[in-house]
Amino acid sequence: MTDSSSIPADTRPQTRDLRTPVSILLFLLALCSPLFLGTYAVHALVIAMIFLLPAHGLNLLVGYTGMLSLAQAAFFGIGAYCAALMATHFDTSFPVNLLAAVVLAMAVAVPLGIPALQLRATSFVMCTLGFVIITQAIAKNWISVTRGDMGLSGLPKPTFSLGGLSWTASTAQQSYYVALGLAALATFVFWLIVRSPAGRNLIAIRENETLAESLGVPTWRYRLAAFVLAAGFAGAGGALYAHYISVASPLMFQTLYTTTMLIIVLGGGSGSISGVVIGSILFVALSEGLRIAPELRMIAYGACLLLLVFRFPQGFAPYLSKLWDRIGGQTRKEGSA
Repeated sequence: MTDSSSIPADTRPQTRDLRTPVSILLFLLALCSPLFLGTYAVHALVIAMIFLLPAHGLNLLVGYTGMLSLAQAAFFGIGAYCAALMATHFDTSFPVNLLAAVVLAMAVAVPLGIPALQLRATSFVMCTLGFVIITQAIAKNWISVTRGDMGLSGLPKPTFSLGGLSWTASTAQQSYYVALGLAALATFVFWLIVRSPAGRNLIAIRENETLAESLGVPTWRYRLAAFVLAAGFAGAGGALYAHYISVASPLMFQTLYTTTMLIIVLGGGSGSISGVVIGSILFVALSEGLRIAPELRMIAYGACLLLLVFRFPQGFAPYLSKLWDRIGGQTRKEGSA
């Protein structure tokens, strides 16, 4: 009888790579979800995909550059108000408002980032928190422009026009596809950034900024670029959010939004694209879904976060990576990278 250990490794049966069919299945599931989900479930997914945009920006800072910023909520609100003001006063289309929100958020990030990035660790965090407080105060008190606590209401739903044709995302199901398209585009752009030479330099800065600088990497410029790009992602999310709920208000600057973005990134797994995508679906959709039980909502949500901290201290990213390897027919050895 032949010992199985003597069989050459290349003649042993190989596990089939199922990543392609699984990817196709996930793609079809994303496309068809509104067809079999209720309106409220679709709404929860839309909110999750909207918050994925600023979460990508925060992941660029926390996961790839090693900077913790609380300013994403401020840029989210700036993008929302920019889109709302343009739609209200200039009657511009949603794509124009979206682009303007991205540009304005990035433009505001430059003068903030130049002095803020001179600070380190907790000082930088406090600086970004102060910026959130200032922007919220402006939104509340510049009544002639923002209408204060009343906010800007009656914003049009996202509308796309080409020639004589026009299409408006007037229902939750239609808004789902708009959010899905923008989330996919943002994820692709984020993937291009982190896979580029600039992305590798950001990772080098995260690991050892002093060593990266000694190798000729202009670390301050890269950190500023990451800060500005993160603001652009948040501005896009704010514009989409304002058009989706038809309101822009000072509540968009509240720290709850910043906390939500942090939970998405840290819970999903900082430095992981798939982890942040899953994190946005799980945590934002879970929070929205628990609104059906308002008395127990925050208790249940807090319990889920405690479970996450103790059971998944590094987020879901390591487990997603192992699962993807198994689907691909690969077995990751203990201790291997």
